[in-house]
Amino acid sequence: MNSANFIIKELLTISKEIFITNLDKKKLQRLIVLEEEFQPGNKDYLDDLTYELERAVVTQPEEIPADVITMHSQVVLKDLDNDEELIYTLVYPDEANIAEDKISVLAPIGTAILGYRVGDTLDWKIPNGILRLKVDKILFQPESSGNFEL
Repeated sequence: MNSANFIIKELLTISKEIFITNLDKKKLQRLIVLEEEFQPGNKDYLDDLTYELERAVVTQPEEIPADVITMHSQVVLKDLDNDEELIYTLVYPDEANIAEDKISVLAPIGTAILGYRVGDTLDWKIPNGILRLKVDKILFQPESSGNFEL
């Protein structure tokens, strides 16, 4: 990650502690390797995900708190600037479908919310400024439903 991206990332996330399951971490690390090898072009988004994985508290799927956004979680995010609610499911790139509100973990907002908890807020840089979001609630989390390998 170049130093400018690192500084921006630090300022925007303010090093909020995040959580991830060991299974999600392994799958995402494999995804990063495949993306680096087979996808041409700018790879800053992979640096962002790598950074998030490196700083995350890693747990067993059975031990992840129910209020943490894991892969395949459906979440309600509140835009703090306009009070709009956004509902997304965090998925792997091959499952992404914006028409179904399924966002890829490789999309900036997908990477940003991974591992965050209900009540957490985040500022994320978008082309026309900063998007201020709060994790309002989790509608579905696979692990809290007993599905530890989704």
